[in-house]
Amino acid sequence: MLKILKYLTRKDWSFILCSFIFVVLQVYLDLKLPDYMSEITMLVQTPNSEISEILSSGGYMLLCALGSLVASFIVGYFAAKIATNLSWTLRSKLYDKIEGFSLAEINKFSTSSLITRSTNDITQIQNIVAMGLQLIIKAPITAIWAVCKILGKGWEWTAATGGALLVLLFIILIIMIFALPKFKKIQKLTDRLNLVNRENLTGIRVVRAYNAEGYQSEKFEKVNNDLTNNNLVINRVMAIMQPGMMLVMNGLSLAIYWIGAYLIDGANMMDKMGLFSDMIVFSSYSMQVIMAFMMLTMIFIMLPRASVSSKRILEVLNTRESIIDGNKDIKNISKTGEIEFKNVSFKYPDSEESEYVLQDINFKVNKGETVAIIGSTGSGKTSLINLIPRFYDVSEGEVLVNGVNVKDYKQKSLNNILGYVHQKAVLFTGSIMSNVAYGDNGKDIYSENDVKKAVKIAQGTEFVEKMTNTYSASISQGGKNVSGGQKQRLSIARAICRRPEIYIFDDSFSALDYKTDRKLRSVLKSEIKGATNLIVAQRIGTIIDADKIIVLDEGKIVGIGTHNYLMKTCKVYQEIAYSQLSKEELVNA
Repeated sequence: MLKILKYLTRKDWSFILCSFIFVVLQVYLDLKLPDYMSEITMLVQTPNSEISEILSSGGYMLLCALGSLVASFIVGYFAAKIATNLSWTLRSKLYDKIEGFSLAEINKFSTSSLITRSTNDITQIQNIVAMGLQLIIKAPITAIWAVCKILGKGWEWTAATGGALLVLLFIILIIMIFALPKFKKIQKLTDRLNLVNRENLTGIRVVRAYNAEGYQSEKFEKVNNDLTNNNLVINRVMAIMQPGMMLVMNGLSLAIYWIGAYLIDGANMMDKMGLFSDMIVFSSYSMQVIMAFMMLTMIFIMLPRASVSSKRILEVLNTRESIIDGNKDIKNISKTGEIEFKNVSFKYPDSEESEYVLQDINFKVNKGETVAIIGSTGSGKTSLINLIPRFYDVSEGEVLVNGVNVKDYKQKSLNNILGYVHQKAVLFTGSIMSNVAYGDNGKDIYSENDVKKAVKIAQGTEFVEKMTNTYSASISQGGKNVSGGQKQRLSIARAICRRPEIYIFDDSFSALDYKTDRKLRSVLKSEIKGATNLIVAQRIGTIIDADKIIVLDEGKIVGIGTHNYLMKTCKVYQEIAYSQLSKEELVNA
């Protein structure tokens, strides 16, 4: 937990110092009240006492109470400010860290867990800091100062206070034994609940299509019950704490007054007044001691969960990124639009030694060429494409873009070269304009004309201009209010709008009909002349005109060449071709 405090700024530490000063002031004023109470008690019992003296002491008591209240407000303000600043810093650093993660790190933690760590876990830290600064500082000071005040007032009362503290410590021990293990489970169970919720909401159409609402409900109920039962155990144990502590406090008050009555009864007349005054003062100070321990108990209860949360946050922040930025900038590179794979082999992180997805991949794509990659499902097409923008790094060999190893590029510079269209079209909440003119590749901000031209090339003008507000039309989360083909065309328009050197289409035409597919590719060829195109496809019709076709089978290249050449020399390509088109269609293609 202490390690998380290194993210406090210098300004936060100055606030902590101010908080400490005002806490000391607050404790001083709180502990001054019993002294004035003792004076009033003595004055009331002293013959010929002036009412003005009693009112004066009462006035000082009132000022102390008001001063303590003001100091409490100031401490609360500083604590809230520090806690909020820390949570802001942690949330920002966590977001920036996750942004730099490769797919390997994201898969290691899981999306639902990263969301929980960015929200719920940081909230736990915020709560403990806000409460802790007020209670952790105040409780020990109050306890030590109050104990010093009551020393020498009577061993009987001291023994009673000591006994009350032992009972209080016993209650705390019970809570620690039964509640702490449950606190440690809560965050993992919250992760699991978020995962089930996220899966259900993301796949709601599939759930309904298969009448799986009951199955999903059972799945949710199980996780929800686990979290609920865990919380119930904690709440039941905590429910014992409040009445238990109140019992200790009231029992101690009763014991002090009972002992006081016994002592006063046995004392002579001269000592009775002093004993009565001591009893009143001791009662007040002993309550302060008990309250201090109660405050510490609250911290001990909150600390385990916050400690687990801090470890989970630090686990993300301390994770070493597998994708390290290089130092090459595109301004210093003369070649453009070239891609080369040299002896590339790849296996996913944490895979078995022999589980290579790609093996010994060698090929070169020259500037302006259209190169297609085809193969059966699971042959490694997408894995190969993912190595170019460094979603993963190669296990062996090297990938060159414009003659430079992708590992040597600054990631921002590498991304500016590429126009990437994922096989699952991704749209963001916003408008058509904001989705097409998305991101920044280091050039001027895109104008509306740039967006319109990109949408036109992607064959999207017709449906976009039919929408209400056309290019300002609203896009819902995940692009749920447009069809799959429309999403793909907008994703392609986004890549075109960047005007990159290299286009990577990862099965990006699959949701288009054959007519739109052919027309789009024809327009692309003429409009983005000079750019390099790398196309992953399942359909022969999409890649039949490519300058070069690479055929993958079980992670290995089994054929490279034009369509006609592969039809004569590559059995795997022939099988794919004949499974999709007739011999007559292939001859006329």
